[in-house]
Amino acid sequence: MPDMSPQKPTNIIYTGVAGTGKTYRLLQIAQQYNDYLPRINDKDLLGQLLQELSWRDVVCLIFLDFKSKKQDLVKVPEVVSHEFFVSKAAQNAREKNLSNTAWSVLQMHTPASSQTVSYKNRASQAYFDKDNSGAWYLLPESMDLLSNLAQQLAEFQQAQRENNSQNQEFRQQRFSMVSFHQAYGYEEFVEGIRPVMAASNQLNNSPSQMSYAIQDGAFLKLCQRAANDPDQRYAMLIDEINRANVSRVFGELLSLIEPDKRAGMTNAMTVNLAYSGRTFSVPANVDIYATMNTQDHSLAPLDMALRRRFRFIDCPPQPELLPILYLNQDSEAVNSETFNSKTANPAEPLYSTENFYSTETIDLARLLTGLNNRITQTLGAEAQLGHAFLWSVDSIEQLQTALIEQIIPQLAQVAAGQVTILQYIFQDEQQPISAQFIQDSQALINNDANNLVNPNSSNQLFAGQQSFLGQSMSTGSYKINTDLLDNSAEFTKPFVYQRLY
Repeated sequence: MPDMSPQKPTNIIYTGVAGTGKTYRLLQIAQQYNDYLPRINDKDLLGQLLQELSWRDVVCLIFLDFKSKKQDLVKVPEVVSHEFFVSKAAQNAREKNLSNTAWSVLQMHTPASSQTVSYKNRASQAYFDKDNSGAWYLLPESMDLLSNLAQQLAEFQQAQRENNSQNQEFRQQRFSMVSFHQAYGYEEFVEGIRPVMAASNQLNNSPSQMSYAIQDGAFLKLCQRAANDPDQRYAMLIDEINRANVSRVFGELLSLIEPDKRAGMTNAMTVNLAYSGRTFSVPANVDIYATMNTQDHSLAPLDMALRRRFRFIDCPPQPELLPILYLNQDSEAVNSETFNSKTANPAEPLYSTENFYSTETIDLARLLTGLNNRITQTLGAEAQLGHAFLWSVDSIEQLQTALIEQIIPQLAQVAAGQVTILQYIFQDEQQPISAQFIQDSQALINNDANNLVNPNSSNQLFAGQQSFLGQSMSTGSYKINTDLLDNSAEFTKPFVYQRLY
C-alpha cells in the first residue's frame, strides 16, 4: 500500500565557527522557496482596471491621469486617443463614432451654469467644463467624488511601474527569515499581545487611540500561509538560533516541529496556543533551517532537545576557496607557474626557499590554515576562523584591515588577552619586537628602558629589575604593532605574512 502521508519535513541547523558561510547558506536556500511567475501583461492590467467602469468613469480617469502628469486642460482628440479610451472601446467592440461618445459624456456632465456648453440632457452630477479655447477640465468640486477612481489609478500606475521593473517575471516568496537575539521571544515568533493604534477621527479631531490585541508572529503567519497552500513547500529561516532562549521562543511548539508530530503525519499533535487559545498544529509542508555559532555555548542545556528535532550539519572553514594575492603584476606569470606546481608534483615542497620568499605573493589559503592550526592547538577547534574573514581581501592593505579590525580582536577576546597565546598564533615568539604582529606591552616598556641605559653600565640593581620584568612578560597586555596599523616598515612586505603559514 503506497504511503499517502505528506512529504517529510526538513529540520536542519547549520553549525560552525564565525565566518564559515552559514548565513550565506540560508540565503541560498531561500532561493529554492521562490516562485518566479510570468510577468503580467500591461494590457491585462489595463483591462482589469477598466472592466467595471462606465464611459463616464473612463473619461474621468483619463482627466485624472492627465492631471497626475501636470496637465489640467484636455481636448477631445486627446481623450479619444488615450489608452484608457482605446482599451475601453476594444472591450466594448466599438470602432465607430468614438469622438461622439467622448463629446456626449463631456457635455452631459457639465454644470447648468456653464458659459461655454449648451446641452439639454444634462446629468444630475457635473464633472467637466470647457473654457473658451475649447479645452476641457475637471471641476474642482468634483475631485472629492472621484477619490475612489483616483485610488484605482494610483494602484494601476504602481502595478505598472513594478511590472516594468521586473523584466519578464516576478517573485513570490514562500519563506520567512528572522534573526534571533537575546530579547527575541514567543510574542514575536508565535503570537503575543501588542499595541495597536486606531485611526484618528478627523471629523471631531479626536486623537489616535491605542489598544492591545493578540497578533500573530512570524512563524504563525508562515504556517497559516502553508496550511492554505498545501501543494507548495514553505521555509522558516532562523539566523543565529542560539542567540535567543529557544525554549521560550518556541514554547509549546518545540514538540510540534518534530517531523512526525506535524499535521497529517503519523504522530500528529495539536496544542492550544498560549494567548489566543486556538488549536494549532504545524503543517507538514513547512521546513525549518537555522544557523548556530559553535563559539557561543549559551545553548548547551538545550543541545540534546534540539538534536532530537533537527539534523545538524557542520560548516567548517574552507580555506581552499581563498585566492593567492599577487602583489607584483609583473611576476604573475612566474608565480602562476610556481603555484601550479602544487598539483603538478605533490612530492616537492610547496615552496622552495629560493623562490618562495622572493615571490611577491600571499597565499590566503595557507595563511588561514596556518592560523587555524595554531588556534586549534591553543584555544580549541571552536575558536577557528572562517574563510569569510578573508573572503573579500584582494590587497595587502585589505589583509591588514582584516587582521586589525576583525581577526586580532576576536582572537584576543577568546584568548582573554593572553599575550603568549596570541604571539604563538602569529608566530611572533622568535621575532624581534619590531616585526611582531602582537607585542607585549610590558616588553615594550622594558625595551624602552633598556634604550635609556648606557650599554657599558654595570648597574646590577637595574639589571636585576630587568630580569624580574622579563619574567612577567607573559602576564602583560597585548598591543598591535603600530607598523601594522600604519602599513609601514616590515608590514609592507609579503614575507611577514608568509610567516603565518
